[in-house]
Amino acid sequence: MRRLAIVGASGHGKVVADAAEALGWDLIEFYDDAWPELTILRHWPVKGDFSALLENLENYEGVIVAIGDNHTRLSLQQELEDRGSELVTLVHPGACVSPYASLGTGSVILAGAAINIDATLGKACIINTNASVDHDCSLDDGVHVSPGAALAGGVSVGQCSWVGIGASVRQLIAIGADVVVGAGSCVVAPLADGQTYVGMPARPFQRN
Repeated sequence: MRRLAIVGASGHGKVVADAAEALGWDLIEFYDDAWPELTILRHWPVKGDFSALLENLENYEGVIVAIGDNHTRLSLQQELEDRGSELVTLVHPGACVSPYASLGTGSVILAGAAINIDATLGKACIINTNASVDHDCSLDDGVHVSPGAALAGGVSVGQCSWVGIGASVRQLIAIGADVVVGAGSCVVAPLADGQTYVGMPARPFQRN
């Protein structure tokens, strides 16, 4: 029996669990700091908090962090790595991933996503539903490419950046670290670290 522990009993966690079931994992159990108030997510049990998982790692053939916040996901994965857990990468059977692409440990590739030849993903990345990462793209650790977003060839994305739903990025563009690209934005020029960009073309977001 293959047993998978998922950290993060949320909407994203349900999507990850659904992908894991499609991949044939026999037993899926969640761990979340909302326990013991939260004891079940859909039909999957929530067995304890994160500390409880650390005490029971030997019970699982695989572990994955399914938390949307990029920094939290990457930090918890690093702690699990330090504890010697069996971190896994999940590729939904409905995704299309080139055999010449490289996927980092703890990443999840969801239904309808496409990753093309010589694309490289760091660890703990999310390539969400129907997103596309074209040839020769380079994504650092903890990147999230949201549903329907598209990265053209040769795009680079820095650590823990978030490309919003339906956004598009022109070929060979460099996106820095800790960047948020707003939903539906069109990126046609490099984006500096640590800022939020919105619009067509994407520009720094200015609060009124």
